[in-house]
Amino acid sequence: MIQFLLNQELRSEHALDPNLTVLNYLREHVGKSGTKEGCASGDCGACTVVVGELQTDDAGREHIRYRSLNSCLTFVSSLHGKQLISVEDLKHQGELHSVQQAMVECHGSQCGFCTPGFVMSLFALQKNSDAPDQAKAHEALAGNLCRCTGYRPILAAAEQSCCGKQPDQFDAREAETIARLKAIAPTDIGELNSGDKRCLVPLTVADLADLYDAYPQARLLAGGTDLALEVTQFHRTLPVMIYVGNVAEMKRIESFDDRLEIGAATALSDCYEALTAEYPDFGELLHRFASLQIRNQGTLGGNIGNASPIGDSPPLLIALGAQVVLCKGETRRTLNLEDYFIDYKVTARQESEFIEKIIVPRATAEQRFRAYKVSKRLDDDISAVCAAFNLRVENGVITDARVAFGGMAAIPKRAAHCEAVLLGQPFNNAVIERACAALAEDFTPLSDFRASKEYRLLSAQNLLRKYFIELQTPHIETRVTAYV
Repeated sequence: MIQFLLNQELRSEHALDPNLTVLNYLREHVGKSGTKEGCASGDCGACTVVVGELQTDDAGREHIRYRSLNSCLTFVSSLHGKQLISVEDLKHQGELHSVQQAMVECHGSQCGFCTPGFVMSLFALQKNSDAPDQAKAHEALAGNLCRCTGYRPILAAAEQSCCGKQPDQFDAREAETIARLKAIAPTDIGELNSGDKRCLVPLTVADLADLYDAYPQARLLAGGTDLALEVTQFHRTLPVMIYVGNVAEMKRIESFDDRLEIGAATALSDCYEALTAEYPDFGELLHRFASLQIRNQGTLGGNIGNASPIGDSPPLLIALGAQVVLCKGETRRTLNLEDYFIDYKVTARQESEFIEKIIVPRATAEQRFRAYKVSKRLDDDISAVCAAFNLRVENGVITDARVAFGGMAAIPKRAAHCEAVLLGQPFNNAVIERACAALAEDFTPLSDFRASKEYRLLSAQNLLRKYFIELQTPHIETRVTAYV
């Protein structure tokens, strides 16, 4: 059985199909049809809902963290122990919520199909920011694509509803909601079971290891932003899933003198602060990783584990010399991330083995790390080419070189020939040009609807040139980076 709050209503579910998404649960099982299906792939934002989770801050104070999610990519099993809020829950005692009223008064409301998703994104923004600037508003709304009314009215609604906000019914009932969430906090392995399909929800790494050993054919579910597409886009059935999002040990970020250890189930939005503090370019790229809804849901371990050749984080992590800790039963092994990827969608992971955490070396003064993403859209788009450069230059000589790309091969991959040209050479334009030429020996990219092979190779070469120019003339870095 799993338990969660539907606004303030306790829901206890056991016999549901684990392949059921929150979107279809709301529409078909609860009769709340305000949440709409637009794309069923997490691109349009029409299905946005907000999930509240009980959190404890550094001072020991309990509070509820509200996050916007794409309900079309969220399986019901991931709600275990949480609060689900849909657009129907905002109106209170006959009065529109302030974000709804702002959409009306600022003329931001559209045909009605996409408006509920905008409202829920604004609600999450209001809950998480007292006075958001325009950049935060853009970030919160970037995952809601339809703009029939234009951008200005919706941004005006964000400003009106979030600046000088007034307490609402959720604030008034916060203490009550915290108490109810504590009462349903999972204490044992949860399960959804429809007879021929099941999803198990462990709470510890040990339980996860035991379950995965017992069900090696199970699919591991973290954020689900990739796995759910098998159900929503390809109409497949997933007989057994194990949801790892309630394993607290795999959602920690621990900082040591020489490294960060990031649990594999840590949401990308939770990784932002720690990674940005060490590597600002990593943070800038995370801002362009899909949408906020996806970053709130997708995990760092999932972005590695799905072994996509166009995943945004693996090239950066490879260039940084990151490692993954793989767990099977009581056995753990540590593997360089570059060795984890074998071939297209093939990894070094063994049966019943899972990524427990990612180890990222901390930055040093000698490193010159930069990352770049080329895509057709600035926000909410997949890379055509993703590049990461990490050189160590001492007395004008390149003493270490790590260059990695996504979108250039069947796997995220280091550019070995390029690195060999750079290593031990002066950091000058002539060497960079030879390294650019060597990239043609490292990669034979494919042509697809995102980019031609010629475009990809030329882009990769130009990004290396860009890296060199930025390091030589750092005053133009911000201006140039904005155009990538």
